[in-house]
Amino acid sequence: FLCFLWHSAFAEHFPGKTWDRSPPEAQGVNPVRLEQAVDYLRQHSGKDKVDELVIVRNGRIIWEGENASNVHGVWSCTKSFVSTCLGLLIEDGRCTLDTLAHQYHSKLGSHYKDVQLRHFATMTSGYRAEEDDNPSGSYTHGPSQTPFTPATPLFSPPGNQYAYWDSAMNEFAYVLTQIAEESLGSLFERRIANKIEMNADQWRWGHFDVDGQTINGGAGNYSKDIQISALQMARLGLLFLNRGKWDDETVLDEAWIDEATRIQVSVDTPNKWPASSIPGPGVYAFTR
Repeated sequence: FLCFLWHSAFAEHFPGKTWDRSPPEAQGVNPVRLEQAVDYLRQHSGKDKVDELVIVRNGRIIWEGENASNVHGVWSCTKSFVSTCLGLLIEDGRCTLDTLAHQYHSKLGSHYKDVQLRHFATMTSGYRAEEDDNPSGSYTHGPSQTPFTPATPLFSPPGNQYAYWDSAMNEFAYVLTQIAEESLGSLFERRIANKIEMNADQWRWGHFDVDGQTINGGAGNYSKDIQISALQMARLGLLFLNRGKWDDETVLDEAWIDEATRIQVSVDTPNKWPASSIPGPGVYAFTR
């Protein structure tokens, strides 16, 4: 599905438990041009076309596909939820971007003692898992189903190269869970989802079970991703557009919004894993 949101200043209107709908012209949008844009997307999108498209202006839905409430996995969009949890933990003073990950997972101490949280958040950690973490068919970027046992790094030292690697994000989620002392799903629900009134029936977060502990997926692979509808995803987008504010409450720190949405991987960073078609140098931020 797709969500499009825009405004020129902080929104003065936010949805309650359900979205308010508005004719596009009432929100300053030319309805003819809007339909032309939607038709273009319809002709150039995947199998679902615009059935799950949501377009929001000034906190109101001005165009909605007929299946916008469908719930399904969003794959690597899950990474943005993980980084949002990182922002919450930094805001709480539990960690910083410079925190060493091995302090919260001793198995990282051998090969990854210099890896900081910022390296995991930017795909520059070089992390690779021990089992089945080599390319498998078209899955070229960290396919291990047991990502929490580290192996020899893809590269070292961390930060000097880039490699889009799903196992690294799953390990990142493990580390953040230890810092939070609760699952990331629980943290996100309590601090974000409940406050922006996301419908609990239209989102959930897949997880691994590790030694009796719930580790929500960090990458979105193997059905450990965020399962969500476009209507609920649009709420998170609106929160970011309003720089962390929802109504009169600051839900997410404004400074974190700035940090999370700016480019974090410089354009001259070498791409260690060009076999993956997913770009990074010059474009990658904490929010994917």
